[in-house]
Amino acid sequence: MNAAEIDMGEGSAGFVLGSGEVAVLLIHGLTGTPTELRRVAMGLAKAGCTVYVPTLAGHCGNNADLQATGWRDWYESARNTFVGVRRKHPHVFVGGLSMGAVLSMYLAAEHPGQIEGLLLYSTTLRYDGWNMPWVAKLSSLVMSIPYGVHLCRFNEKSPFGIKDERLRAIVERQMKAGESSNAGLLTMSGVSVRELHRLVAAVKKRMPQITTQALVLHSKEDDITSAWNADYVERKLGGPVVKVLLDDCYHMITVDLQYRRVVELSADFIQHRFMQQGYAPQPVRKEYRQLA
Repeated sequence: MNAAEIDMGEGSAGFVLGSGEVAVLLIHGLTGTPTELRRVAMGLAKAGCTVYVPTLAGHCGNNADLQATGWRDWYESARNTFVGVRRKHPHVFVGGLSMGAVLSMYLAAEHPGQIEGLLLYSTTLRYDGWNMPWVAKLSSLVMSIPYGVHLCRFNEKSPFGIKDERLRAIVERQMKAGESSNAGLLTMSGVSVRELHRLVAAVKKRMPQITTQALVLHSKEDDITSAWNADYVERKLGGPVVKVLLDDCYHMITVDLQYRRVVELSADFIQHRFMQQGYAPQPVRKEYRQLA
């Protein structure tokens, strides 16, 4: 099986980088796009991995496309890619950004013993960051009342999860221009938020049974999801967890000012997983092994 035979999701936004024996499947976030993972994918490819970044169902289009799908559709997109990658590579790591991190945990729950490690970036179990509106912070409560799903529609607003002012301006321009395949959607509907809540509920129930070792990276200044989310994952996952809280970045740690640190920590985690097992199919290159 070659990369062209692996399901990379809808449209042409998904991509594959690298040619190493060790595979990494990275999953983007809700209303997001594979582009938000490209910098990390490039770094891990340079470190010797083959990195697969698919497009989830309903994404990289408009809000109608997204609302026509639910969390099981998003999971199925990730699972389809994982199945293909697993057939091609004997060693597979799975990770993701925001909701993508939550989907990664569900994949691990559904495929015990088949994933070498989890790379969980800015895990989103609840929207409780410093820049979130009250309706987002109380979305679980709002969803429980009649027609509450229609009250949770909200627009992305500055800083859009990005502390890097130059990059933020580019992303804002792309979002307002409707370039959803590059920057994602500007608006998140209550329907999509409800589906995220359903996914989170399903994952929380299974966290204690997930024994896959995990790297949890989260910003101390996350504007969308506070460090509580990382702390919860550390407490509840059934396997060993390495948690690192990052400075000088917001929610989108895979593109923000500390994305190189994310690459370094991820590559180091992959390398150490194989050292623990007494073998290294393809050593991670030295420049990505050093912990700062």
